[in-house]
Amino acid sequence: MRCADGELSARILAIKGDHPFWGHRRVRAWLVHREKVMVNEKRGRRLMKEHALMVTRTVHKAKRTPQGREPRADRPREVWGIDMTTFMVPVIGWVYRVRVVDWYTKKVVGWDVSLRSRAAEWKWALDRAIGRECPRGVRGEGLRLVSENGSQPTATSCMKDMVTLGIEQIFPSYDNPKGNADTERMMRTIKEEVLWLNEGARFEEAKETIGRWIEGEYNPLDGHSALGYRSPEECERLYNDRLCLEKAA
Repeated sequence: MRCADGELSARILAIKGDHPFWGHRRVRAWLVHREKVMVNEKRGRRLMKEHALMVTRTVHKAKRTPQGREPRADRPREVWGIDMTTFMVPVIGWVYRVRVVDWYTKKVVGWDVSLRSRAAEWKWALDRAIGRECPRGVRGEGLRLVSENGSQPTATSCMKDMVTLGIEQIFPSYDNPKGNADTERMMRTIKEEVLWLNEGARFEEAKETIGRWIEGEYNPLDGHSALGYRSPEECERLYNDRLCLEKAA
């Protein structure tokens, strides 16, 4: 479908209203892949500039040189990343959100929002991911878990559980700022798409909003440039379809 500049500008304004932190590439990807609107990158960028909708970006030069390479995922359920972020809730104070991200599909496979940040909350988020993605058990799947060197993933109880489950833990070196980058990028996304747009929400409201966004928008609809602007669930289906074809051949 093709649109005149006026109609296309209105569509872009509507998208930016829901996603104010999106740049012209993500806006165009949504138009093309979700709304089936034919628009090239040059035209989309021009209209966004005309309406002052472009996102300014600050580039920070790294002061450290990363050592080694981060693990590479060649299939779902091969490398997961786990990390935590905090956000403020009125009256209560800081609230902790743990998420588990599949590095191949970029899918949020497990998460937890709580008032405390102990190893127990991290393990709960991981248990949720295992129950969802590995209903037959995780042992023998060759799953690797990437995390920071904080007190929760390095707790004795957590490390013992990982050995029992057959999950290999990977801790990036302290001088490798990109060691858990795939998981940390998800932290920025949820702040832009949910937390910063719902400041002032109560604890239960924030928890419900996060869950609804993950399951109803991010996993099934949110396109990633690294995935050819497919969503995590579309990437997973594509992999499974390709695997079925290979087995049938």
